[in-house]
Amino acid sequence: MRSGMERLGWGEASGDYAIAGVGGALAQVARRTLLALCLVTLVLLAVKQPPAALTKGAVTLTVALAVVGLTWAWGRAGARFGLRRCYLFNDGLVVTGLFGRARAMAWTEVTALKVMGSQSLFMAFYRFEFERRGAGRVAFLAMGHQPALAELLLSRAAVNGVR
Repeated sequence: MRSGMERLGWGEASGDYAIAGVGGALAQVARRTLLALCLVTLVLLAVKQPPAALTKGAVTLTVALAVVGLTWAWGRAGARFGLRRCYLFNDGLVVTGLFGRARAMAWTEVTALKVMGSQSLFMAFYRFEFERRGAGRVAFLAMGHQPALAELLLSRAAVNGVR
C-alpha cells in the first residue's frame, strides 16, 4: 500500500490490483499474438525440419522466453513502484497512472459506473468508467478473463449505491 493513503479515512483497504490503459490492452494482444506465432513456428520447424532448424528453434524459443520474462518483470516493477494500480477501500478508491500519479475518488462522488467486458483468445479485459460529480471521468481496464478486481469492485459499488 502506498504511503499517505491511510490519511484518506476511507475505512479498511481491500487491497491493490493491477490495472491498465489502452496501451496495456494493445500490449496484451501483441504479446499473445507473438507467442502464438512462436508456437506455430516451433511446430513447423519440428515438422518440416529445414536446414539449421535447431538454431532457428533456439532463436524462436529465446524470443518467446524474452516476452514472458519482460511481462513478468514489468508486472513486478509496476507493483513495486505503484504504477497502474487500483487501491480499493470501503468508502472509495485510488487509481494511479503510468507514472504513479494518484487520483482518489470517494463512492459518494461517483454518479455512475459503466462496465464493458471482452473475453476472447487475444484480448480479455473489463473496462470500468466512473462518472464523478464535477470532476469528470476516470476509466481503466482490469486485464484477464476473470480478474479479482472486477467482482470486488462491482460488489463494493453496489453496496455504496452506485449503479
